[in-house]
Amino acid sequence: MHIHILGICGTFMGGLAALAREAGHRVTGCDAGVYPPMSDQLRALGIELIEGFDAEQMALKPDMYVVGNVVSRVRLADGNPKFPLMEAILEAGAPYTSGPQWLSEHVLQGRHVLAVAGTHGKTTTTSMLAWVLKQAGLQPGFLVGGVPLNFGVSARLGGGKYFVIEADEYDTAFFDKRSKFVHYRPRTAILNNLEFDHADIFDDLAAIERQFHHLVRTVPGSGRVVVNGLEESLTRVLGQGCWSEVRTFGTAVSDFVAQGEPSQFQVLQAGQSVAKVQWAIGGVHNQLNALAAIAAAEHVGVAPGVAAQALATFENVKRRMEVRGTVQREGGGITVYDDFAHHPTAIRTTVNGLRRQVGQARILAIFEPRSNTMKLGTMKAQLPWSLEEADLAFCHSGGLGWDAAAALEPMGTKAQVGANIDAVIAQVLAQVQPGDHLLCMSNGGFGGIHTKLLEALARN
Repeated sequence: MHIHILGICGTFMGGLAALAREAGHRVTGCDAGVYPPMSDQLRALGIELIEGFDAEQMALKPDMYVVGNVVSRVRLADGNPKFPLMEAILEAGAPYTSGPQWLSEHVLQGRHVLAVAGTHGKTTTTSMLAWVLKQAGLQPGFLVGGVPLNFGVSARLGGGKYFVIEADEYDTAFFDKRSKFVHYRPRTAILNNLEFDHADIFDDLAAIERQFHHLVRTVPGSGRVVVNGLEESLTRVLGQGCWSEVRTFGTAVSDFVAQGEPSQFQVLQAGQSVAKVQWAIGGVHNQLNALAAIAAAEHVGVAPGVAAQALATFENVKRRMEVRGTVQREGGGITVYDDFAHHPTAIRTTVNGLRRQVGQARILAIFEPRSNTMKLGTMKAQLPWSLEEADLAFCHSGGLGWDAAAALEPMGTKAQVGANIDAVIAQVLAQVQPGDHLLCMSNGGFGGIHTKLLEALARN
């Protein structure tokens, strides 16, 4: 089968492309604004990438067009469609489907799916769970919305019956407004956390809770739902109905409890110590992610002790507090990090994780509100709160329809705003000192700011 993927460089669609290629299908795709790491991964797999969404791609005549949720029926100011290829597909009556639907029919059917849902931590927890199952000898397939460093790829078919998938609550496609995860029909489901996000498609938190309930509805009676006991929103989700075994984590009275510091802790199950996790990953959030992965792995027969041994060698995910480089200076090196954080809670958690790691050293938080929710300004009031533990903050405000400077005004002189990448870099260079940690946060390529900062620091 030849499939042509519209929006192929998104983390989900890129992973789907890798799976289809591994399964022996011919895969081509198109996208705009291509950036690593997905573009690098696709090219390494020999997948042909086409820039843009022009209608001439109809000449490829694939067996199926697989449509990503980046595609819409929007028209530009001149009246022309933003995605002329999609318009041509509809006019021709050509076969098309969504990414989640194609995945469900061609990859997930007949497998034991372990799905990881939640506002935050999906990618990391999915990567942990896949690594635990691999180390336990279960040969899992997986699809992760990032690149786990232990695997080096975001997706793999696997050789066993288990498939681990990052279960996103974002909508499926312009013609299917259900959350992606309702297509996956998991037998094991992690509900990691839940708060308001995706303001472009959800009116309020209750609307997202309803989608999570739809996910719970698809888990069979012999399945397991692993739930963060700290989250009132998830309690409400389960209150709408649950027909499967429930295992909790996070609270002192949960089924799975962590005792100790995030870098070294005992795992208690029903009050008894069953494992010890000692690893190089920091942050309370990752401690909770680990508990979720351990609880899910136990459902498929992996003992907590075995899971803990696997986590000791877990290397995290690209763009999760990833060190991009250090420039040496007299008085201390200046380190540049890359992180995917973009929701205010994720930004706060990321900054807190680095603060725990570097102690009293200065943290310069460099970020862009790039997600659809942040572009709408829905959560702009939370930005000062999210940056409390940073010494200085630098915001790239290009493309925003709201005043970033006004939103960050409560931070006083600790915050600066730049209209473009060069302006932000100039602001950082004027303030940086030996020993500083430069934490760059975005869910996009951020204009290559990490490399540009390192090059500028090396020159100066």
